[in-house]
Amino acid sequence: MQIFPVILSGGAGTRLWPLSRFSYPKQFLTDLLDSGESLFQATLKRLPADGVFAPPLVICNEDHRFLVRDELEQTGIDAHRVVLEPAGRNTAPAVAIAALLATEASPEAILVVQPSDQHIAETEIFRETVRQATDIAREGWMALLGIQPSAPHTGYGYIRRGSSLPGHEGSAHLVAAFREKPDEETARQYLADGNYYWNSGLFILPARLLLEEMERLQPDILQACREAVRNAHDDLGFLWLDRDAFLQAQDISLDYAVMEHTDKAAVKSLSVEWRDLGSWQALWDMAPKDKHLNSYRGQGMPLLQDARGCYVHTRNKRLVALLDVEDLVVVETTDALLIADRKSSEKTGRLVQQLHRQQRSEHVRHVREQRPWGWFEPLNEGPRYKVKMLYIKPGARLSMQMHYHRSEHWVVVQGTAKVIIDGQETHLCENESVFISPTQWHRLENPGKEPLQIMEVQIGDYLGEDDIVRADDDYNRTIERDAEDC
Repeated sequence: MQIFPVILSGGAGTRLWPLSRFSYPKQFLTDLLDSGESLFQATLKRLPADGVFAPPLVICNEDHRFLVRDELEQTGIDAHRVVLEPAGRNTAPAVAIAALLATEASPEAILVVQPSDQHIAETEIFRETVRQATDIAREGWMALLGIQPSAPHTGYGYIRRGSSLPGHEGSAHLVAAFREKPDEETARQYLADGNYYWNSGLFILPARLLLEEMERLQPDILQACREAVRNAHDDLGFLWLDRDAFLQAQDISLDYAVMEHTDKAAVKSLSVEWRDLGSWQALWDMAPKDKHLNSYRGQGMPLLQDARGCYVHTRNKRLVALLDVEDLVVVETTDALLIADRKSSEKTGRLVQQLHRQQRSEHVRHVREQRPWGWFEPLNEGPRYKVKMLYIKPGARLSMQMHYHRSEHWVVVQGTAKVIIDGQETHLCENESVFISPTQWHRLENPGKEPLQIMEVQIGDYLGEDDIVRADDDYNRTIERDAEDC
């Protein structure tokens, strides 16, 4: 019997806008935790493959596949599979996919389902609790980990525990009821009652039992997931689910789809410092604070005078000053500034919805755009020109490509570049440059062991990111599924 950690990484983290964007969501950000690692990396490390736990099953959005691969490489962890969803369908279809794949490897597999956007401080206690919960799962129960509430929190769902689970008196209970996110008065009642847990979204499930319950309760979802796996294909180590089949699955959480209707649900207390880092309020709750209860993180030290209870997060070295204010969230990035009441920061997702309706791009991507080979950042642009900084990782190269409407002038700022233009190869060092005319086939590579930085100047009558034709690409990108430059 294998125990598979299942890491769910399909969310966009809209409530942490403007740091979290659809193309680079919160689970990959490295400036939320004091450790400097991302939430995704912390989740990967929480249950390492050690003879007890198998390598993880990762379920993510196909647009984030190279981010996931980078995270795996940085942590030195090999995944059992990296499964790509063509679109988000919430947790029920994702966990069903994981169960189908896990039972292929081990018919009696146990799943440990973990969202990739949580903070858990005491990892040894977490591991031991998970091991105990797997014993419950082996006995034919679908276990949830509940967090003992420390405050009347209105941003979490709740689980009401029932009688003790047979054979686990005092340590695990039947689930009596699920409760939606309450108002503050109701949350206070839950806290005083003593029989309510925060719903952590952490599940320990027998894969075969989950599939049986889905067959009984959600047969249409399970059928769509089976077809999506049956017709999936491998590419560069990723498992691409069949798009048409997967999109037939209902967009619904595992709680709604299964756990609220099954008689096999159990809850076990998880006694650790736990945070669902889904809002600025949650980050303020967790962060160190000064004597005025202010917290600040980022590139520069803010200037705070007569400010109290504020959270300031900066991405640039621009000075941020707060005067005579209370309970504010101030988040500054290159292209967006958020100022909100800290207690209303759960509503940040509404701003993202408005940006979407207005067809703006600030909720989709950062000014610095990540690519599998590195990143690029626009520096300046006008009617017929655009200036970018390109960062190419050691050993990485861009696709062999051609543009119809623009020329490019590359200047090496740092490192060594290997450049191919119409079949002719040349090497450039710092302060050397090369010019590429429209319709010339060209490729840029970093052959060295240090990062390569290139200043790129584009000139032409059309400078859109879609003016690109690829002849060869190490990352198998296509215009249809990856509308990205370089």
